[in-house]
Amino acid sequence: MELLGLDVGATWVIGVVVDDDGTVLRHARRDGALRDTLDAVRVELRGPTTFAAAGVATDVALDEHGSDVAAASHGIHRCSPGAAAVSAEAWVGAARNAQHAVCLWIGDRVLAASLLNGRPWLGAHGLAGDAAWLALNPVERQDYRKYGNLAAEVSNTGIARRLAWRIQAGDHSVVLEHAGDLEAITAEHVFDGARAGDGVAISVVRDSARYIGMAVVNIVTVLDPEVIVLGGPMVSARDLLLEPVRQECQRRLPPAMASSLRIEISPLAEHGIAIGAASLALAARQP
Repeated sequence: MELLGLDVGATWVIGVVVDDDGTVLRHARRDGALRDTLDAVRVELRGPTTFAAAGVATDVALDEHGSDVAAASHGIHRCSPGAAAVSAEAWVGAARNAQHAVCLWIGDRVLAASLLNGRPWLGAHGLAGDAAWLALNPVERQDYRKYGNLAAEVSNTGIARRLAWRIQAGDHSVVLEHAGDLEAITAEHVFDGARAGDGVAISVVRDSARYIGMAVVNIVTVLDPEVIVLGGPMVSARDLLLEPVRQECQRRLPPAMASSLRIEISPLAEHGIAIGAASLALAARQP
């Protein structure tokens, strides 16, 4: 049995084909305008058999991107990216078999989805999990109002933006030399700079770990999960972030919670949300 899972953003589509054990059989990614990518990924992934179930995880209004996009998504079970992310971790990831878990996904977007009693928690209006808007700093900043406090600090663009601001303020960083210009700086440039010993990059990464740790603490004290999984593109910087995040949590959590909490890194890389979409599509077909 083959299942299709799609992670659809406004400028990318990530797709996987998995079997009923969650093993990835095929995967594909296309970046660009949604009307050019969604159906292309579906065609690329289709094998000799039809899919037993298909799911799409998205917070994009697909109808707004044209009738061809809407048609390509017709008949596919739809879910939120957060619900898909935490479902994938509970199925085949770092929260396998957990009944109470959280996946904090950090990359171009910031999500914190919860699994309660073995089921994704969607909230009263289906909007639960938008961790981008966690308020961790009382300072008023324009980017906080535009992207959310946490996303402005720890998303891929947020990390790059903070280092660029430091350079504009007069700090010297070799990251600028490697990137070429301020607009070209990415989070990966910052992480590479920190690994190479660049002081400004180290400072930005340290502050990012502090914000992530604070977010984890706030989530954990409310939900008391068995495990919180850090997922998304930020896992590429696990060597820089994981231990500082754990230390921040140990420093801020009450002892009973600090001793029982597991903080893990997702093994699913960028495919986690697509895998979760497939798993939720399968669950929706079962009686």
